[in-house]
Amino acid sequence: MTEKIFLTLTIPDDLIGTRLDQALAKLLSDFSRTEIQEWIKNGNVTVNNQHVKAKEKMFGGETVIIDAMRKTQPVWQPQAIQLDIIYEDEALLVINKPPGMVVHPAPGNPDNTLLNAILHHAPDLAPLPRVGIIHRLDKNTSGLLVIAKTHAALMNLSKQMKSRRISRIYQAIVCGTLLSGGTIEAPVGRNPVQRKRMAVIETGKPAVTHYRVIEKYRAHTRLKIQLETGRTHQIRVHMAHLRYPIFGDQTYGGRLQLPRGASPELITTLREFKRQALHAKELGLTHPLTNKPITWQAPLPLDMQNLANVLHQDAELNKDSFE
Repeated sequence: MTEKIFLTLTIPDDLIGTRLDQALAKLLSDFSRTEIQEWIKNGNVTVNNQHVKAKEKMFGGETVIIDAMRKTQPVWQPQAIQLDIIYEDEALLVINKPPGMVVHPAPGNPDNTLLNAILHHAPDLAPLPRVGIIHRLDKNTSGLLVIAKTHAALMNLSKQMKSRRISRIYQAIVCGTLLSGGTIEAPVGRNPVQRKRMAVIETGKPAVTHYRVIEKYRAHTRLKIQLETGRTHQIRVHMAHLRYPIFGDQTYGGRLQLPRGASPELITTLREFKRQALHAKELGLTHPLTNKPITWQAPLPLDMQNLANVLHQDAELNKDSFE
């Protein structure tokens, strides 16, 4: 959906010496600076009938004409879906997303998403881009997400995310036994052959993942993972690249590997776990209103906790051979 934008305005004297994109961002508070910069780049903005660059300094009195098409947000429907709300105030909403819930509507999942649930809980968020959702989790990844409840909070959190000042710590159970922690620094981009998948690829965007060992099992390892960047499927792609894929990952994982002499309980638990064992456990940021650091935690969901417990029991029962 698109909307025709045609505006004529004059640069006031109090913006003399300001860049064109900055001046327009101050004059047009209903539009984002990114959107304005895109219009300038595409030639949809003229200054005194001339196309200029976004960094051009204004002298005051210039006539600016904007003739552009704006992408408008689809009309999403609120739906009464239960939310696990960890925290809420006038600026923020922090949700513990269950596994199996899609964050944002898409062609394959047009409704029953976290976005639809948020609209039902807080209808006033409808005018915000993506109703204030600033980051996502995969459908089968559980854990913490922060949602901005005002335009100012959205801009603030987006800047924190871009400058890597939002801390996101996960727990995961991976296939294989890792001896120690480390850092994976490998660019992630769209798989050139399988377009629905991501991959470590030279032309991808820089991506950094830190991990350390929490507990070792006979054929699996429980990890604490911290994102430095936030590329699509980053943790899943990076761990698969390291050849320790997230257990249960139907896209990037391999065949199910059973520890030798596994008990019937362990075999059943491993076979019935049908999602990636990945949980966004901790989220930290600077509150946009108080400017103070604030952190939230969400316990492991029952399915992942049960998986960890059964793997731990198996390791204890086989301690002699395990060590």
